[in-house]
Amino acid sequence: MRLAVLSDIHGNQVALQAVLADLQQAGGADRIWILGDLVMAGPRPVECLHMIRDLQAASPKTVEVIGGNTDRYVVTGQRRAEKIETADDWANYPKRQRWIGERFSQMAEKLSWADAEYLKKTLGRELELNVPGYGWVIGFHAMPGDDELFFELNTPDDILLDSLYEREGRLALCGHTHHRMDRDLGQWRLINVGSVGLPNDDPRASYAILTFDGDQVTVDLRLVPFDSEAVIADMNAQQHPDRDWVAQVLRNGKAARPTI
Repeated sequence: MRLAVLSDIHGNQVALQAVLADLQQAGGADRIWILGDLVMAGPRPVECLHMIRDLQAASPKTVEVIGGNTDRYVVTGQRRAEKIETADDWANYPKRQRWIGERFSQMAEKLSWADAEYLKKTLGRELELNVPGYGWVIGFHAMPGDDELFFELNTPDDILLDSLYEREGRLALCGHTHHRMDRDLGQWRLINVGSVGLPNDDPRASYAILTFDGDQVTVDLRLVPFDSEAVIADMNAQQHPDRDWVAQVLRNGKAARPTI
């Protein structure tokens, strides 16, 4: 059994097309999981969303999609609390609120009601699969019950295990950080599949193909080249507000996280 796992597409249609073409060339998969952050930041959010919806409609029993934190921000207005601990934080607070509000309002304006309904239906869910001979595999955006929790590559094992303690299984799959990772935690194996649309550890799009054979799994964390300059040109033509930051990420494969 083969499971393909994608995450963090972020409105990058060119990268999504490249990943889906690579998956087909690699022989396809029996199931596909998409772990959220579908639309925000890139130049073609609606097109990406419609590609995902079409993919799921064509194979509703084998393609499963959940939302990420930025999907939630767009369709509910519920965003993470601001840390205001100093006078400087407070002085910057109005500017940050305008910055955040402008971006998510602009994104919401691009989405139809049908798009918004679809995103709402994907929010707040996790995925699970009992693979014959292997056992339970679970999927989520950041961590179970928390679509914002950000962990580093060197986060201690006990902290990661603590975030998984209410779940049962042996293999956990996530995205959110845009950094690929494969960690053996003893009780769990935790794999971050990276980002399709805004890779932050390599300029290429990343996703994973997992091949299960009895009680073993082979994990192929794949890197797929795509035309990043076409994406940047598209954003420049649109005068996209995040075009400079996205260009930095796509050209270098890494960048400071935006302040949102």
